[in-house]
Amino acid sequence: MFKYILKKLLYGVLVVFGVLTLVFFLFNILPGDPARMMLGQRADKASIEIIHRDLGLDKPLSIQYLNYLEDVLPLSIYSMDKNSSFFLDTTKYKSYTTLLKIGNERLVAKKPYLRRSYQSKREVSDILSEAFPNTIILALASILFAFVVGVILGSFSSLYVNTWIDRTIQVITSMGMSLPSFFAAILIAWLFAFVLADKTGLSMFGSLYVVDEMGEGEHLCLKNLILPALTLGIRPLAVITELTKSTMTEVFSQDYIRTARAKGLSTFKIIYHHALKNALNPVITAVSGWFASLIAGAVFVEYIFDWKGVGVVIVNSLETYDFPVVMGALLIICIFLVLINILTDIIYGMLDARIRIK
Repeated sequence: MFKYILKKLLYGVLVVFGVLTLVFFLFNILPGDPARMMLGQRADKASIEIIHRDLGLDKPLSIQYLNYLEDVLPLSIYSMDKNSSFFLDTTKYKSYTTLLKIGNERLVAKKPYLRRSYQSKREVSDILSEAFPNTIILALASILFAFVVGVILGSFSSLYVNTWIDRTIQVITSMGMSLPSFFAAILIAWLFAFVLADKTGLSMFGSLYVVDEMGEGEHLCLKNLILPALTLGIRPLAVITELTKSTMTEVFSQDYIRTARAKGLSTFKIIYHHALKNALNPVITAVSGWFASLIAGAVFVEYIFDWKGVGVVIVNSLETYDFPVVMGALLIICIFLVLINILTDIIYGMLDARIRIK
């Protein structure tokens, strides 16, 4: 198992490296100038050149790429010679550990430096540390809602195939798959936060933490999570329901299920103890994939419900050509995706004894 996880981690490192390289060069060939975004369209040439020099944009693209890799990699080789181009800049790397020292050269382990925002001058790590928890909470709530309700609906649909219960669930799942997220967000916000606002008590806008009426401090407001989580969970709910139905229908035809029924076990025990565990593998695949996509693709929902998450940060950064923020966000999302895939493979072996990782 350890060798398998290590192998997956190495593959994951290659994936992250490939994504980082591709996005870096694509972003730099797009039209636009961060310096002009910072100074305005009427900025003079001399001021733009100064900004380019400060940001390192005056160097060749290959050198910019190597400098960025040097910043984000946890292991780097540096020189303690101040005249060297590889001199260790302690203003960027506030804490580091020297692993190997040969003359003036040192191999150091450090915290990845995601640089500073072009617009706000804040460290990208600080910006993302504020936005990512909100997006992760929203994605977790959405996928939890989709998983629980989807497995229940799929199990009922497999028990009552070709009945009105099955057809009703199929209609619900078809509608869920056909509704785009932005349209579903507008519809749900209008229905539950406008038409039925007096009964639901839900607000159309708001994040996880809101300022009180006196403007003094923030407090947790979980009810603001309901509508965006419901909106994001509709499409994975439809997929999970259909997958659960198809796999449960296949499992119900197996001999060991017929044996369990012959022993007089209740339907609940048959589903919970025998059928469900063997039917969850494709469902877990869908859950892992959807969870990663929800983290990266909640832009419209976050905008409509004013949810302060990473999707809004990415869009705002793209509008202002804030390269470090975009790169930092995509890098962390890619790492999340790799880790989720590894966890999914491990859970496979825990749920299904027929799977053996060698």
